Amino acid sequence: MSEADPVPLELPEADAKKPPRFRRLFYVFSILTGIALLLCGGIAGGIWIYAGSIEDKIDRVDAFTGVPEESRPSKITPKAMNILLLGSDSRASRFQDSDGEGTNARSDTIIVIHLPADRQNAQLISIPRDTWTTIPEHGKAKINAGYALGGTPLMVRTVEEFSKVRIDHVVLIDFAGFKEVIDALGGIEIVVEQNIKSIHAPFRTFKAGSQHLNGEEALDYSRQRYQFKDGDFRRIENQQQVMRAVVEKAASRDLLTDAAKLNAFVRATANALTADHELSVFDLALELRHLRSTDMTFLTSPSKGTGFEGSQSVVYSDAPKATELYTAVNSDRVGAWLSANPQFAS
Repeated sequence: MSEADPVPLELPEADAKKPPRFRRLFYVFSILTGIALLLCGGIAGGIWIYAGSIEDKIDRVDAFTGVPEESRPSKITPKAMNILLLGSDSRASRFQDSDGEGTNARSDTIIVIHLPADRQNAQLISIPRDTWTTIPEHGKAKINAGYALGGTPLMVRTVEEFSKVRIDHVVLIDFAGFKEVIDALGGIEIVVEQNIKSIHAPFRTFKAGSQHLNGEEALDYSRQRYQFKDGDFRRIENQQQVMRAVVEKAASRDLLTDAAKLNAFVRATANALTADHELSVFDLALELRHLRSTDMTFLTSPSKGTGFEGSQSVVYSDAPKATELYTAVNSDRVGAWLSANPQFAS
């Protein structure tokens, strides 16, 4: 080496062990582009180009077309947000309702997601699909009939009429696509309370205890209800358990540091979702990126049991308790209501 040649600097040992700069940047990029939480089908992207490409893959629905403003509940706490989450096994039917016409399909899952003004937690309120209520302009029926009779707009009107809570946004999940989301995560871990045999082919058995489920198995598990005395209420609990497991896996460090798996998960989630035109899933996910499953409370709309209307098995809402709950939603005080009514949390 000549005197003119630069002398290489000796790095301190601690600095020598640090990863190269591009690796640190890649890790940050992975986090920013991949904190992807499915609490309401949430997806996050850290750069606008990537986020835009994902947002473009999300189908859109005219969720509020034809919903009369004069009939809608008032928004009491402007900064809080209420999202109507609808789940169905029929992907094709989701896109036939932009003109308010019926879809011949019913929503198997109905959840009102309440995001408080401070966004420090979230409450997910499941409404049993057989809840007996009034469908605007159609009379008494099960609440999920609103979707069959008038698509997403009528479902919004029905849930608002039932709860007196104003819906700000709508997200629909295609359960067929939801399987791909779980597979992109590498499966999920759940705890099965008792041995059950599926009533659907291939009639798999779910053994009591900790289980690792792939997408097909998780969807099958979340459909079961006839084996239980509490029927659809247990089905709701199983769906909530699967959703919680997805959120836990989606927020794990293993996913955030695996770029290929992360990208597959984000894209699978986008393919499984439909949202109203006004909802920026990217912006919402950025707001909620700090949330984990421990920050989410699942509960079921209060009911006073089941019965029959004609030949239909229905669920009757506990009107006084339900009114208390949805009043708490409107005043952004669900946490306080749950402290006084812990039996409704699952």
